[in-house]
Amino acid sequence: MSRFDETLQRLAATIQTRKGADAAGSYTAQLLADPARAAKKLGEEAVETVIAATLRDADALAAESADLIYHWLVVLAAAGVSLDDVAAKLEAREGRSGLDEKAARGG
Repeated sequence: MSRFDETLQRLAATIQTRKGADAAGSYTAQLLADPARAAKKLGEEAVETVIAATLRDADALAAESADLIYHWLVVLAAAGVSLDDVAAKLEAREGRSGLDEKAARGG
């Protein structure tokens, strides 16, 4: 398992432990209790990641990507979507051209 895989798994597990926790003492619990707020934060972090990428600021891109991934994991947890659910979707797309896959989705 790569360092990224291990970190992602630990972070996802930590987020799961925050479900139902006291929102007064946990930012993650606050986001899990308000999925719309969590989704909005995910969008904000996505924009900040795009800005860092377009500026070609590698350090900012790494930092914003970390924020983006954290908020993405929170949104998934709030919706009851597991990393295995996401992996299944990715696996179903393996071996297909990105253009073919996109066309199959009507996009």
